[in-house]
Amino acid sequence: MQDIPKPFKRPPKRFQPPGLEIIYEDHDILVVDKRSGLLTVSTDRVKDNTAFFLLNAYVKKGNQKSRNRVFIVHRLDRDTSGVLVFAKQEKARDDLQAEWQRFDKKYQAVIYGTLPDREGMISSYLAENRAHKMYSVNDASKGKLARTGYRVLQQAKHACLVEIDLLTGRKNQIRVHFSEQGFPVVGDRKYGTKEPGVKRLMLHACSVTIRHPRTKERMTFEAKVPPSFKAFLRE
Repeated sequence: MQDIPKPFKRPPKRFQPPGLEIIYEDHDILVVDKRSGLLTVSTDRVKDNTAFFLLNAYVKKGNQKSRNRVFIVHRLDRDTSGVLVFAKQEKARDDLQAEWQRFDKKYQAVIYGTLPDREGMISSYLAENRAHKMYSVNDASKGKLARTGYRVLQQAKHACLVEIDLLTGRKNQIRVHFSEQGFPVVGDRKYGTKEPGVKRLMLHACSVTIRHPRTKERMTFEAKVPPSFKAFLRE
């Protein structure tokens, strides 16, 4: 009979890695709420200030010789906040990645303008140019299929709050799809416009539903949407 992993007790905030809040942890997985501005993994310029580096230090608990470590399952853009799932075993990572496209992933975003339909689907093939920006192409052989479902939760005069079903997980997918429709995500300096007074990209991974790699139990993890999203709509 397979052992059922028990969740670890959530550590006090002062012991949690900076920029990350532990949502759930057991012997197989570690789920966090990542703040906007923190990279998931390192780049040529940033090595240490990443979720991956900080969580590796967290699971080693100060012991550099510890064999404890985390494994990357998926990524969030630096400026996107919300639920981020890591594995703590190699097999757990492989199992999660094998099913990742089938898991439910919901986001919320504040976008400029008024969408013509209160709910719908945006679908295109995404490719990347030499400047590392994503864009849609008509030729399926030149891009990867990207599908983004959405529904409007709240409409203001100048912007709206949308809930998004991420049906595929392409790089910058949500940001590209809404920008190309003429409704860029608020605070998106890469695919939108620089707006004075907007301090962050208003895109948040609010929930992920997975099957636990060991028990196969269906589990949903949630991270509260930042209050600044609705505050922006009230302005």
